[in-house]
Amino acid sequence: MFGAWRFAAASRHRGRNFLPFDTFSSRDYPKWSVKLAARVLNLIGAATSAGAYAPGQEQAPAAFRRHGLAEALASRGRAVRDHGDVASFRWRPDASRPQAMNLDAVRQACEQVAGRVTTAIAAQEDVLVLGGDCTVELGTVAGAKAAGAQVGLVYIDFDADLNAPVTSDGALDWTGVAHLLDIPGCEPSLAGLGPTRPMLTPEQLLYFGVENITPPEAAVIRDHAIEVISRADALSDIEAAAARAAEWAAQFDCVLVHFDVDALSYIEFPIAENVRRCDGLTLEQAAFVLKRLAALPQWRGLTITEVSPDHAPDEAAAFARLNEVLADALG
Repeated sequence: MFGAWRFAAASRHRGRNFLPFDTFSSRDYPKWSVKLAARVLNLIGAATSAGAYAPGQEQAPAAFRRHGLAEALASRGRAVRDHGDVASFRWRPDASRPQAMNLDAVRQACEQVAGRVTTAIAAQEDVLVLGGDCTVELGTVAGAKAAGAQVGLVYIDFDADLNAPVTSDGALDWTGVAHLLDIPGCEPSLAGLGPTRPMLTPEQLLYFGVENITPPEAAVIRDHAIEVISRADALSDIEAAAARAAEWAAQFDCVLVHFDVDALSYIEFPIAENVRRCDGLTLEQAAFVLKRLAALPQWRGLTITEVSPDHAPDEAAAFARLNEVLADALG
């Protein structure tokens, strides 16, 4: 539990939280040697907005496919296996659980995603999980952990998602990281999705591009020295920020990347569920980071979330750009 977290304080130095490379044993988890293009990429659709504030994200997996994602990946020589949508749920109000709306649907979607991810990771294949709201990441991490992976998660998001349901507003996608770390007040059925609880320790998490951090979230980040590359850091020097993230990630046997598109500048590329007019990453900057991380030999999975096709002024043009970014990064 949260109070029993163990930290490698002696390994920390100013500005970094890097663990010694022998902190995690890879005895039961194979090192990866197969080149990216030779590995199968498993597409897993999680067409759910159960944990969101409103519907829309459940349409994203179909839009990615409709506008040629698999074809774009194949054009880069990537072998693709599409599993279709393993979960489907359109957001609705849930008065029965005002602080954890649609909890059962969120849990079911995560369990289904986890099953597919476990099979792929255990077979030394890769995953591209098409969300869906941010709670989908719980399934990706739980699945990788069930395959025996020692996971490092790069969390690209404008928000920290580190709120417990008891202090949140009912939308579970604002609580995803809290459940990964199993902070007090989390829903046991979500925090316990993986084979270990917590699913991640603070040393296994890096925030990238984060800006919106509530005071309770800031306290958790500070008290547990979670690595953060802020939005300001990323915007001031995207190459240095990407290199720093890749250096951090390289210590793990299995690197997962979470990409919430609200990390992007909404005015420059309006596709996110959240319509805040805040300065964020350009799509080209995000593409640079994704490509840098996916080039790591330990990279195994990307989960893309909070895409709302309804918010694109031109759906075909927006998804053509998104699909090219994903194909360039993962192909």
